[in-house]
Amino acid sequence: MRVYLALREAARHRLFTHAPWLRGHLVGLVEAFARGITVDTSRMEEAVRELDPSRPEALQQALESGLFEPETTPEQQTALGRLETALALVEGWVDDVVTEAARDRLGSAEALRETVRRQRAAGGPAEQTFATLVGLELRPRRLREATAFWAAVREARGADGRDAVWAHPDLMPTGDDLDDPQAYLRRDEAFDLRALE
Repeated sequence: MRVYLALREAARHRLFTHAPWLRGHLVGLVEAFARGITVDTSRMEEAVRELDPSRPEALQQALESGLFEPETTPEQQTALGRLETALALVEGWVDDVVTEAARDRLGSAEALRETVRRQRAAGGPAEQTFATLVGLELRPRRLREATAFWAAVREARGADGRDAVWAHPDLMPTGDDLDDPQAYLRRDEAFDLRALE
């Protein structure tokens, strides 16, 4: 288990070293979401004025009703979708790299892969906090699609072709690309041919 987890961490380190723009890209997506946060203080003040201090359950009800949660704008939803896709792409790439590296070297690799996949699906405290605070959920389906996407790119282009996608942020696949890796490969191939002309 330790070797397998160390492989996953080494793969992440390799990715962020190979694609130095990626860290800033992820931070930028979080900042794009944060820019849209607004707090309606007048609504809060009105609700607080109406609270009866002799009834503690009234405060609990106000908290549970979402009174202090900011409303999510369409721009924030877009930023969350892009952030979820980017994080899924990172995790999918790590999964594909580690699976290929460990396949013939670590007998329990497939069982460990499934354990990690189930752990991610269940989510830990960090995932639950992100889901509660900002609505970001790394859905297991999206992670599976990202893993399948990277496997398709590797099968079509080899490991170097898979890794070349991280060369520039403009090459970053979109959520639609995760849904249809073959369309991405056809479009990317057409782009490569135009660049050669």
